[in-house]
Amino acid sequence: MEGGPREEVRAWRPAVPGITEVFHARFTEHAYPSHTHDAWTLLIVDAGAVRYDLDRHEHGALPTSVTLLPPHVAHDGRSARPGGFRKRVVYLDDTALGARELTGRAVDRPDVDDPVLRRRVDQLHRTLDHAGEELAAQSRLAFITERLEAHLGDERRPGPRRDPGLAHRLRDLLDARLPGGLGLDEAARVLHAHPTHLVRAFSAEFGLPPHRYLTGRRVDLARRLVLGGMPAAEVAGAAGFHDQSHLTRHFRRVTGTTPGRFATSGRGSPGHP
Repeated sequence: MEGGPREEVRAWRPAVPGITEVFHARFTEHAYPSHTHDAWTLLIVDAGAVRYDLDRHEHGALPTSVTLLPPHVAHDGRSARPGGFRKRVVYLDDTALGARELTGRAVDRPDVDDPVLRRRVDQLHRTLDHAGEELAAQSRLAFITERLEAHLGDERRPGPRRDPGLAHRLRDLLDARLPGGLGLDEAARVLHAHPTHLVRAFSAEFGLPPHRYLTGRRVDLARRLVLGGMPAAEVAGAAGFHDQSHLTRHFRRVTGTTPGRFATSGRGSPGHP
């Protein structure tokens, strides 16, 4: 996909089940010809507006809405305003949003005006921008697909919010898998619960979602390793973080400083070697 010097494209495949590709683009002149995808297209527009034909009917995508295009249905795309548009897309496979009956409903209603859903999709993209945040991305995706299915008239997924026993079993499972952790789908299979119900039950019981709990436990482990003398370059992998920058970002958020400064902060204190 080539364009003029003002066209910008960034694409990658994250290690998140259900997501086949993430695609960010800014187009000033490029127009998509009619084409299809073998995955669901979940799109938000950040600037400008997009006009497109889906199954020979004209639609528009605005910054205030979310657009969901079903697989194997022809569509095109072009800027609706001078100056082009900027968009972010996640492509979802059938494991994330797979009910065949939803396809026809999405063809009829591809544009969803839902501020909560729009905010959640934006948060998903921000999470996907950081390696090592797979559990957080899975949690966000589970709530997005649940809300999309509700908009399309499928009420199968929502479950009760409180389930203390399940919440404690999930916490025990996360503790047992430290530092490596586990994915939300795997936790759901082990505990025989739906992913969104897991997140809701855990959040209601402990006041934070599972991915934040796991990150906090990893930071605690990193603190012990740093104070124990392990080089900061080795702490990231030992504590379950993707890399040094992943560790530093979360370590600073929790402690207010970097691992290196944390390691030297006690020099001169009683008992410090």
